[in-house]
Amino acid sequence: MGKYILKRVVLAVVTIFIITLLLFIFVRIMPGNPFPSERMNAAQIAAKRAEMGLDDPMFVQFFNYLKNLFVNRSFGNGTSLYNGAPISTVLPTCIMNSFRIGGIAILFGTAIGMLLGICAALNKGKFLDVFCTVVSIIGVCVPSYVFMIYLQYFFSYRVSIFPFYFDPSKFLWSSIMPSLSLSLFTIATISRFTRNEMVEVMDSDYILLAEAKGLYGRALILKHILRNALIPVVTVLAPLVVDLLTGALVVEKIYGINGIGKLMVDAIAGEGIDYNYVLALGIIYSALYVGVMLIVDIVYGFLDPRIRVASSKEG
Repeated sequence: MGKYILKRVVLAVVTIFIITLLLFIFVRIMPGNPFPSERMNAAQIAAKRAEMGLDDPMFVQFFNYLKNLFVNRSFGNGTSLYNGAPISTVLPTCIMNSFRIGGIAILFGTAIGMLLGICAALNKGKFLDVFCTVVSIIGVCVPSYVFMIYLQYFFSYRVSIFPFYFDPSKFLWSSIMPSLSLSLFTIATISRFTRNEMVEVMDSDYILLAEAKGLYGRALILKHILRNALIPVVTVLAPLVVDLLTGALVVEKIYGINGIGKLMVDAIAGEGIDYNYVLALGIIYSALYVGVMLIVDIVYGFLDPRIRVASSKEG
């Protein structure tokens, strides 16, 4: 198991390095100017580019960027190229807001989704199965921001239980509605996949053999049915985790949340393209995605020993 994990970790590190290099090149060659031309003349822009090292050869810029990243623990020169705002103070707040709300949505969505999927599979063809299927269809078809608007109307305007907008001083209370709206798609997706995979596993030959040997009830569900059905569910859950943790732009806009999604759009669509923020957010998003997929690979090895055996033979 140790060699299996080490191999996956090395592959993840190499992948993040390649992604960082490609992001750096693409951001540098993309059209646009990181400095507001409306407030700076050509001479000022040229002086600023020379000061920031943007006129150096590409490989020199990349080496300096990696040096700042690993030695100084700073993205770029540590400040916004557009307005001079320090990344070390702006970025952590946005990441924390998105991660907290996304984390609540993940926990709630996964728990409710798996519960609905298990109930639907164990009651195949019955009313509960139909109800869970309808919930899944609604969750996939209705965008999270539409669900968010209805939640605001009923629970903020009609009943006045929750606040209209996000309040960092009352984080838990004001994050309930955006987390619920974000979790709707997760509930629908997880419940649908859990139900389908459990039904497929329940109809397999080895489950029929286990039943013939007298294995029923909770032991059969937990040790054989659910464990084998979780492998595809984990695959589906991985990208959902990254999407939720990195923020949902529309929900953040509606609820006034200063998160990662809003920061990325502001960095690209402002008066100037903020290279440092775009690169920082791109690297964070990519590292998070690769990290989640690494965890998924390791979880695969625990859920299905055949994956570890196949990996060791390939190595």
